[in-house]
Amino acid sequence: MKFPTLTRFLSCSATLSLAVSLLSCVAHAAPKAPIPAPAVDASLSASSGKQTAVFAGGCFWGTQSVFERVKGVTATTAGYAGGSAATATYDQVTTETTGHAESVQVVYDPAKITYGTLLRIFFSVAHDPTELNRQGPDVGTSYRSAIFYTSDEQRRIATAYIAQLDAAHVFRKPIVTEVTPLKGFYRAEDYHQDYALHHPDQPYIQICDRPKTAALKQQFPDLFVEYKGH
Repeated sequence: MKFPTLTRFLSCSATLSLAVSLLSCVAHAAPKAPIPAPAVDASLSASSGKQTAVFAGGCFWGTQSVFERVKGVTATTAGYAGGSAATATYDQVTTETTGHAESVQVVYDPAKITYGTLLRIFFSVAHDPTELNRQGPDVGTSYRSAIFYTSDEQRRIATAYIAQLDAAHVFRKPIVTEVTPLKGFYRAEDYHQDYALHHPDQPYIQICDRPKTAALKQQFPDLFVEYKGH
């Protein structure tokens, strides 16, 4: 059964089927230990700067809530990637006909954190990379796992890391994450930005997203920072 993003706004007592579906978030909770670091990675830059990464891993609320708490990340934006500007609205994306995936743009300082470390967090705690076109209760291509690379170096690091993790059988199933060039990133509506931060008691956030930030803090304590919004 498909549970579009709108179901996140329902109360705990909305329907039994929704409650059962939300439990799938628990079933796919992050592992208790971080996965291996990438063997192929960029070196830390000698000087501070700004680089951009774009990841899709299901609902962008949870993906953003993870990366905005990572040391070295200077900004995050929830949005859409994979489709065209003309179809980059929430109402259109949820029809599953636009080619877009709910995504997060991550701006980071390459002198403080590497692209490979961001990938390690993405695969460890931000989502389940073995789920095809779904995450937890959210089903459809807009919830697919994808890395939208912005350079040949990002493509090289991402593909090598996926091959490394699959070869080591780190996950019980093969990784299905797409590695594809970024053609455009389109900012989502204002009410989606920092959603998990502003709605901590919302049932979807409590069940599906707060465990991700807890796993980030537990697995990567040296990289975890508190986030209080802009």
